[in-house]
Amino acid sequence: MDREVDVLVVGAGPTGSTAAKYAALGGAEVLLIEKRSEIGTPVRCGEGVAKRWLEEIGLAPSREFICHEVDGARVIAPDGTTLVLDETRAGNECGYVLERDLFDRFLAREAAKAGADIMIKTSAVDLLRQDGQVVGARCEHMGDTFDVRADVVIGADGFESQVGRWAGLETHLRARDIDACLQYTLVGVEGDPRLNDFYLGSCAPGGYAWVFWKEADVANVGIGVNLSKIRDRADAKKYLDALIEKTPSLARGEIVEEVAGAVSVSLPLERTVAPGVMLAGDAARLIDPLTGGGILNGCLSGKYAGEIASEASKLDGAEDLFQAYERRWRSRMEEELARHYLIKERLIRMDDETINKVIRAVSEIGVQRISTQSVLDAIRNRYPEVLQAFDGLL
Repeated sequence: MDREVDVLVVGAGPTGSTAAKYAALGGAEVLLIEKRSEIGTPVRCGEGVAKRWLEEIGLAPSREFICHEVDGARVIAPDGTTLVLDETRAGNECGYVLERDLFDRFLAREAAKAGADIMIKTSAVDLLRQDGQVVGARCEHMGDTFDVRADVVIGADGFESQVGRWAGLETHLRARDIDACLQYTLVGVEGDPRLNDFYLGSCAPGGYAWVFWKEADVANVGIGVNLSKIRDRADAKKYLDALIEKTPSLARGEIVEEVAGAVSVSLPLERTVAPGVMLAGDAARLIDPLTGGGILNGCLSGKYAGEIASEASKLDGAEDLFQAYERRWRSRMEEELARHYLIKERLIRMDDETINKVIRAVSEIGVQRISTQSVLDAIRNRYPEVLQAFDGLL
């Protein structure tokens, strides 16, 4: 059963399927493996995405995987002060609400249509090496072990990536760089389905809670809490239940689905390539550390990795191309990720009153374009004493 391909992609989430698609479009022979029996499940995502990024990764909006469209978001401070943002200013998690399982399967079909082979119920259990370079992976499929030799291995195996660790890349995370997440799908809730809601403050220590609408009375209601602020990951449930109980429009809902997981809120890895290996998406820590959103950066980095892997597979000694992948994703997203990491670090330390003042300042002044600088300017004008909480961003 041993195989030989140009590019092996480990993990068939949005990152891996996008990588496989673009590697195949570049002419490479591609194998995409997924450890689960069904691509797209279990869903571990709030399912909100911005409209503008679909075009960047070459996708047209489709009811095949979009269940709801929103006009913007409400950011809700601990004292109830609300900042309303239109969709263009509300970040990468606001615009469309996906059916994430259908979205993942759509991307996998796109990869298959481009020419990639797909194997489910297949796990990578180690990397194959020759002369100091990774040359494939040892895999398991329904109890059988086999080797896949490949010119390039793309690790798209998510938050708990093994490919990066096996390749010798530093992937360790501190507690403060992990959010524990829990989400319910609630039926029978009330509210304005045109706006997603984001709750800040001690209701979600070091993170935030969200309401992403799927229908007029159905919403994903979830929470992310920073591990440095809680005793145990299970505490996420305590905070989410408390928020729902004190919010009448949510408390009337019934839980029809529950998903739990964790997400990195760190800086990207210092190195995302090793000889024969590229890491993309969550495996490379390309999740937005401020919002915890990773679909956009996952698909973009997957696209870059797939395109460059197809080129590298045609050449001997393609180390320069591996470095080109690293330069490409860094030029597109590293600056924003670093800025958002600094903001996240400040928010972890803010008390509720400081957050109230920040939201109040921005909402009162009516900032037209939300950016780090516009928010700081609004705070400087209204509550200059709060600026010390943003030391390092000025």
